[in-house]
Amino acid sequence: VQLQASGGGLVQTGGSLRLSCAATGNTGSIHAIGWYRQAPGKPREYVAGVNSGGSINYADSVKGRFTFSRDNAKSTVYLQMNSLKTEDTAVYYCNAIDYKLGEDYWGQGTQVTVSS
Repeated sequence: VQLQASGGGLVQTGGSLRLSCAATGNTGSIHAIGWYRQAPGKPREYVAGVNSGGSINYADSVKGRFTFSRDNAKSTVYLQMNSLKTEDTAVYYCNAIDYKLGEDYWGQGTQVTVSS
C-alpha cells in the first residue's frame, strides 16, 4: 500500500484547507486509515480517521472543526479543516493499517501552516 497526501499550504487563522490522501496498491487490505500530525518539537498525534469497525473518530482538539471523509471508489480519504488555528500548524501524515499482516503504512506528509 502506498499513500500520497496532498492539499497542504499556508492559510490565515480562521481559514480552511482540505487534505487528500490517495491509496494505491493492495487497498483492500486496509482496515483503518486516518490522519496524524506533527508540529515542530512535538510528538506525532492522531487527528482523525476511520477504524476497523467503520467508526470515525476525532481528536478532541479538532472536533467540530475538522471533518474526515472517504471515497472508496477513488481509494481516497479527505480531511476538511475549517476554522484553522495557529496551533494546527504541523506536517500532516496519512496512515493506514493492515491488521492481518501487522503492517503500518505512512504517506510522505503535507505541510499545513496557519498564520495569525
